[in-house]
Amino acid sequence: MLQEKLKGHTLILGSASPRRKHFLNELGLEFEVRLKSVEENYPKDLKRAEISDYLALLKAKPFLDELQPKEILITADTIVWFEDQALGKPNSEKQAFEMLRTLSSHEHEVFSSVAISSMAKQVLVNESTKVQFSHLTDEEINYYISKFKPFDKAGSYGIQEWIGLIGVEKIEGSFFNVMGFPIHLFYKEILRF
Repeated sequence: MLQEKLKGHTLILGSASPRRKHFLNELGLEFEVRLKSVEENYPKDLKRAEISDYLALLKAKPFLDELQPKEILITADTIVWFEDQALGKPNSEKQAFEMLRTLSSHEHEVFSSVAISSMAKQVLVNESTKVQFSHLTDEEINYYISKFKPFDKAGSYGIQEWIGLIGVEKIEGSFFNVMGFPIHLFYKEILRF
């Protein structure tokens, strides 16, 4: 259905994320992946969704001058927000361990933002989901890190992976948002776009 609506347009995913590729495939969309490297730095006074919004737009910036009339660019970002700070992607096993130990037995929020850009306009949407972790043992955390290597994931975990199966007690909001793409919001916006 969506593919029909977007006929004549070229969709570009500005992300290497296998999860975002999967979501677009599941929607039945044809798209190209184009990558440009961006330093994912943001002003330190930003909080919560302001950070993921800023980064989703920042990731779009290097593409904007090159977009052709019938091209639509999709860029996205996800952060984990806990105790008034953003947890991004871990740089090492040690950092991943510390993040997961911090999230253990606590609730945190996941913010994902998606920017949809063309030559004519740019739309930004974001979603928030609360996630409650049960107590994770050091052994469980180490097993997860060694087996799943969550170094490309905000907060050092993928909810769809083993750690989510054994560690997530409850969520309030969109499961897919925690995976890094608020797919229901994207669908509504791309239909309107």
